[in-house]
Amino acid sequence: MAVAGVVVIGRNEGARLERCLASVEGAAARVVYVDSGSTDASVRMARARGAEVLELDLRTPFTAARARNEGFRRLRELAPRLEYVQFVDGDCELIGGWLQKAAAFLGQRGDVAAVCGRLRERHPERTVYNMLCDIEWDWPAGESRACGGIAMLRADAFEAVRGFRGELIAGEEPELCVRLRTAGWRIWRLADEMALHDAALSRFGQWWTRTLRGGYAFAQGAALHGAAPERHCVRESRSIWLWGLGMPAAILGLALAYGPWACALLLVYPAQVVRLAVGGRRSPRENWWRAGFVVLGKFPELIGQLRFRLEQLRGARSRLIEHK
Repeated sequence: MAVAGVVVIGRNEGARLERCLASVEGAAARVVYVDSGSTDASVRMARARGAEVLELDLRTPFTAARARNEGFRRLRELAPRLEYVQFVDGDCELIGGWLQKAAAFLGQRGDVAAVCGRLRERHPERTVYNMLCDIEWDWPAGESRACGGIAMLRADAFEAVRGFRGELIAGEEPELCVRLRTAGWRIWRLADEMALHDAALSRFGQWWTRTLRGGYAFAQGAALHGAAPERHCVRESRSIWLWGLGMPAAILGLALAYGPWACALLLVYPAQVVRLAVGGRRSPRENWWRAGFVVLGKFPELIGQLRFRLEQLRGARSRLIEHK
């Protein structure tokens, strides 16, 4: 008997959502689909496939965190005795057998609140941006500090920490894991294949916006949990400010004071690319592409950090940063 329910979130995912729902049919005790204002046939198709559909109130800003929380609450109403909940985005397809493996692992490990597996990009060969996503998700198996949004959680533990922070527009998964670990739980990554993700990133602008959102998430994470002993997102934020602003500002200052020769110090950026590429653990092609975009990514990440700081100063509500 299935002991896990599934919460799927999405908006205008079309055929990708259909693949997602097909991948959990017959394996999950209950499936709840949370729709964030789709204008395509997503809602009708999800109902036709037997999912419980929850359409979010349009008067409240959408976030993935809010969608997952509301989906979880509906799942609890439908099946209050379910032990585990698998969260999955509508652009993903779970691998056959994953739900059973994840539930079995949580059943054996009473100290683990969340478990995830290997998430792969469906078409890493199509664009360098898709390939970068596939590299990003390649984490070693074993105990981890965080998981992504595609993961199975122990329902009671998720409920005890009040789920995701619904107002977060990004980085809600590692933030949840901070609170779970503070409560004494552990997070685990299995080596098993978990899901295929269809990022569909085809343009530089999409990568830029997605990376900007990452910088925003680091800033918000540090603001919430940056104090000792957690120091959540502090190292990442410091790196962004150093490479995105501190280094260019210092070089510009030297150039103004001592002449244009100081601009030669900008070679520190290609040197950093070489260092990261040589130390990479994938193919040479993947290592070089990743290294180049990691260094370049400090600039959109800095914009994300600045955006968060400005919103803090103005007391403004966070606005969704979408790259699709």
